[in-house]
Amino acid sequence: MLIQCTKKLLNQLKVKPEPGIEEEALFSWHTNIITVNRRKTVVLVNDKNRYSIVLYGLKAKDLKEFDQHIREAVRRTLEEEYIKDDLVEKFINNSGDIVYAKTRNRSLVSRMNESCRLVEFYSELLDESSIYQPALSKSISQMMVGDGEGGYIDPNEEFYQDLEALSGENIFSCQAAVIMISLALEKEKVWRRLVVPVNISFAKLHQVIQAAFGWKDYHLHEFYIYGEEKTDISNINHSGYHKDGLRPIICLIGSEEDLEYQDDYVKMKLEKGIRLSKYLPARIKYNYDFGDNWQHYLEVEEIIDDYSYNYPQCLTGEGNTPPEDVGGKYGYQKFLEIIADPDHPDYDSMMDWGQSQGYKEFDLEEVNKAINRRY
Repeated sequence: MLIQCTKKLLNQLKVKPEPGIEEEALFSWHTNIITVNRRKTVVLVNDKNRYSIVLYGLKAKDLKEFDQHIREAVRRTLEEEYIKDDLVEKFINNSGDIVYAKTRNRSLVSRMNESCRLVEFYSELLDESSIYQPALSKSISQMMVGDGEGGYIDPNEEFYQDLEALSGENIFSCQAAVIMISLALEKEKVWRRLVVPVNISFAKLHQVIQAAFGWKDYHLHEFYIYGEEKTDISNINHSGYHKDGLRPIICLIGSEEDLEYQDDYVKMKLEKGIRLSKYLPARIKYNYDFGDNWQHYLEVEEIIDDYSYNYPQCLTGEGNTPPEDVGGKYGYQKFLEIIADPDHPDYDSMMDWGQSQGYKEFDLEEVNKAINRRY
């Protein structure tokens, strides 16, 4: 594996670059060290496909063990992409010993610098608890970049193609869950059946649900996770209980501000870094918009052991999602009554408002496009 370093990184590593080294582009990386949140951060950019891998919070002792950290960062990032285990090992083994050299191409340096800027811009995605940053690496590698010839490429898709050429077969495999998600409404049926990798983070699952139901992510959200304990909820006025009387064991939230409202009812924890697999097969409730209070119930219907994709999909669904800020269940009923009556004095204005809020018929193809954009 050829690591072509900036002068700054070579000085930090205290290594002497090898002159005249050539390596297959798939196993060559242009590499720089930058400072993010006052921590040393290394960004590797593949010479062939522009896929990026990030290491964060490196200390002096980590730089002395940089070879091991590079290999582990590559391994964890490929695992995050749900690349087959044997192909991950094949890629690392085919990369060979790590050799250091100077950066050698202005075009490749420019690509590397652009990836460094993306790391700085999306620094909120960094996992403060780890050197390895597979989630951030995956995210910035999904962003379209110029190909230098007036066109554009998706680095992750280019990398997948390179790995397929290396393996000669489908490169993805993971365990996935088929989940039925129902929006709790009085009269209308609105539901989506999704298949998602079980290792998906709750932060990503939030984005997938938003896309599947056509929400705009304008408001706060939370996940309630349920155990087996049941209670009579007829006299309990707390939205945390499940419709079947199950008591929540934890509430996962997306914002640190919500921690200020911690109480004795249920423990609250930030969703960042927590994966769905940690709580399966527990039932889950997803609340969105604490004003309109849209409650989505998640039920796992099936576990697929060998899912051959690395992204979620909507398999089927029914019903239209209410417009944002319609006023909860009551407001949605009034909205439906008005748009069902062309003679109503508010018909035209309500139709225009609904369209401006993205209210439209359920379309499976469009939903999956939206999921792909969000994921």
